[in-house]
Amino acid sequence: MTIRTFFKNVFFQEILKALKLTFKHSFVKEVTLQYPHQKLQLPDAHRGALGLLYYDDGVERCVGCDLCQAACPSHCIRVVSGEDQENGVLRRFATEFYIDMTKCVFCGFCVEACPVNALGMTKLYEYSTANKRSLIFDKPRLYEVGKNYYNDAKAYLVAHNQEKADESAEAWRYRFPSFTKQ
Repeated sequence: MTIRTFFKNVFFQEILKALKLTFKHSFVKEVTLQYPHQKLQLPDAHRGALGLLYYDDGVERCVGCDLCQAACPSHCIRVVSGEDQENGVLRRFATEFYIDMTKCVFCGFCVEACPVNALGMTKLYEYSTANKRSLIFDKPRLYEVGKNYYNDAKAYLVAHNQEKADESAEAWRYRFPSFTKQ
């Protein structure tokens, strides 16, 4: 038995190497966030929960065109459209709107397909639940998410060049044509 082998066996060289590595890393700045107390700053292009948006004057943006439903690769969106005619103006809207968040892959195709920017991705990612049926968002819940996270949804649309950051987006607002019955 050589002297080198003797010192390896007596002083446990592998353990000393591991302790050296551990001691070296104890003085490095930590990179872990303490999650419930510290939150990560997400970019504006983050794809979180979907929300339906209103115009600034409180009118629903969704015209019930079903393009978001057609664009969805996971088939998690269901839109039921309806029409209403008042004062000679035919108005189309979504009577029902459902998104199954358990199926959503957060690709953003529905937001890109929407011609009136009625859908917006928010930075909401904390919506875990014990009952997965509560993850089927209906129209009132989608409008609630859109109202509570309006600035995030607007920032997402601006980051993807679908809307302007200033008030010039009102110029591109969809106006229903007026029809008169003959």
